[in-house]
Amino acid sequence: MKQKITLLFVLIALLFSSCGSYKNIPYYQDLDRSVPTQEDISNYSPTIISNSDILGINVSSRTPEASAVFNYGANNTQSAINGYVVDDKGEVQVPLIGALKVAGLTTAQVQEKMNKLLLTFYKDPVTNVRILNFKIAIYGDVLKPDVYAIKDEKITITQALTMAGDLNITAMRKNIVLIREEGGKRNFIPVDLTSKKIFSSPYYYLKNNDQIYVQPDQTKYATVDRGYRTATLVLSGLSIIAIVLSNLFR
Repeated sequence: MKQKITLLFVLIALLFSSCGSYKNIPYYQDLDRSVPTQEDISNYSPTIISNSDILGINVSSRTPEASAVFNYGANNTQSAINGYVVDDKGEVQVPLIGALKVAGLTTAQVQEKMNKLLLTFYKDPVTNVRILNFKIAIYGDVLKPDVYAIKDEKITITQALTMAGDLNITAMRKNIVLIREEGGKRNFIPVDLTSKKIFSSPYYYLKNNDQIYVQPDQTKYATVDRGYRTATLVLSGLSIIAIVLSNLFR
């Protein structure tokens, strides 16, 4: 009997702690969920390589020497383990080729360019290029704020936030801030996750070194905080009552 009374009071206290507003919490509120919908994807553009980027370059061909030279950094100051740093001229120093202009190109364009140049040395070369230092910073009202290394250059803001454990219940979903540096300027871009328009936004796909700041919603934060404080007081009072009642039923 004593255990049942104590459990009852704990459950009541938990109900007090679940205070909060549901408004503006769901994503994509203007999406018609009653029928399947379809949209064209036209807002993705491949990442452009910039100065100071670090490239991972892997070459394979019918000539075994290709792997030894490129993939293990033999006789080179830049090994494939550390990557090839794009210098101030927008170039990387590549074995056999020498200085190779890569800034302003996509990884696919660099691959095509290298394949043509390597035909002089190897038969049917196949080059794979990726940006090794592609990273996104996510902080604010999320579960796991951190700087995340991105292996796939094609990443969306929703995927990035999922990596960070998603938004907390108190997060402001209508005014997330995307911080992007381009052309010597720092841009602060508001993003609204409560609308499906985010999918067609030019900022849906992220770029290297993007930052995502999630601000706590003041109203929801105050409501939840008030709920926790109320629950703490109620739980303390109920605990005293439970002790008294347990003594009575002894």
